[in-house]
Amino acid sequence: MTKPSLPQGTRDFEPETVRKRNYIFNSIKTIFERYGFQPLETPAMENLETLMGKYGEEGDKLIFKILNNGLDNPEKQDQARKDFENILMGKNSKGIAGKALKYDLTIPFARYVATNHKQLTFPFKRYQVQPVWRADRPQKGRYREFYQCDADVVGSESLLNEKELANIYHDVFHRLGIRNYELKINHRKILTALAELCGGAEKMTDIAIAIDKLDKIGLEKVKEELSKKEFTRQQITVIENYLSISGTNAEKLSKIKSLLNNAGTGEKGIKELEYLVADARLAIDFTLARGLNYYTGIIFEAKAKDVLIGSIGGGGRYDDLTGLFGVPNIPGVGISFGVDRIYDVMEELNLFPASLQVSTQVLFFNLGEEESNVSFSIMQQLRHRDIRCELYHENAKFDKQFKYAERKKIPYIIIIGSKEIEEKTCTIKNISTGEQKTIYQNELISSYQF
Repeated sequence: MTKPSLPQGTRDFEPETVRKRNYIFNSIKTIFERYGFQPLETPAMENLETLMGKYGEEGDKLIFKILNNGLDNPEKQDQARKDFENILMGKNSKGIAGKALKYDLTIPFARYVATNHKQLTFPFKRYQVQPVWRADRPQKGRYREFYQCDADVVGSESLLNEKELANIYHDVFHRLGIRNYELKINHRKILTALAELCGGAEKMTDIAIAIDKLDKIGLEKVKEELSKKEFTRQQITVIENYLSISGTNAEKLSKIKSLLNNAGTGEKGIKELEYLVADARLAIDFTLARGLNYYTGIIFEAKAKDVLIGSIGGGGRYDDLTGLFGVPNIPGVGISFGVDRIYDVMEELNLFPASLQVSTQVLFFNLGEEESNVSFSIMQQLRHRDIRCELYHENAKFDKQFKYAERKKIPYIIIIGSKEIEEKTCTIKNISTGEQKTIYQNELISSYQF
């Protein structure tokens, strides 16, 4: 007999949890729709070549590859073994794994835009709420299967898009009750300018990947990683000076101008930051790097201040992501909400409305065949008024039916016995207050408010 178990890094969601998650999803979708974004879905799997090479060396290692079917064919087994050895050595092999579970929603979206760009109306604003998968080490706030909620705009270079996306963050967090949060921004061109100071723009990816780990491993470990990437002591000092920049947004901008010494590459980044931080709710953070390769401009990261957990959102501009698929010059910018971490934040801060756990509003007691038939007829009419009802499944003792209602947090019970049938009445009881009243059935059906 197989012992039931879950794959590591995945979870079952009980009804109470699903209601809370749906509350988050629906709140985010409501704001997305308010800003004119349209829903989109893409498959759970993509061709492996679509995903590989898009997330940097670290990200590529976390892609779940899917073994091709038919590998039990004896004629294919030798080749399958060779292909599998290639996979173990970090090489791609379509013979054994030509597809993969999607790592995020952005690259599949870029693939969609590249495929359908001739039919789309630009700017194209889409949102997407779907699961993604990463072969990561499971820990608190980090899972191998989790949902992302993305909003992206493609086909526009306007900074108005970044401004709107920042306001989407503010509106969503306000709607969810997460008031004490920080929305941080930086600019990849500033990181490129920093790389130029350290030997060349090609060093930017190494710098970004190392800086992106600062919160997790600390400054000294970041310096060790840079040393392993053959950065000189002087170059590491420049990066350390960069990471030490602090103060108000205005003070940080002044210090970065001095450090970069008006380097042309960073000038655009500084101007765009100056434009966006006119919104005082944004905080410049030059330690923000976002290690993904495809970002080219403004980058975002959202964190809740009251809970020790990682980022609950992030994103940025990617000016030529569709160029990876042979369709260049379609700029884009997008953000993502980390639903699982937002859930953990709201759970810890007790932000979910208590009313979420009321699934059934009314339980009709079952007092026999005739009584249940009358109750069922009335119940159906209440359901047509969008009142959520149940009829207890069998004629049982009152105590058993009461306990069922209490366990399910059903606030009201309705009793229709032989006397009530004769008088065309019903007895309604509010379980939490104990208040009980008798009204006519036609009043219940037509207008009673629970």
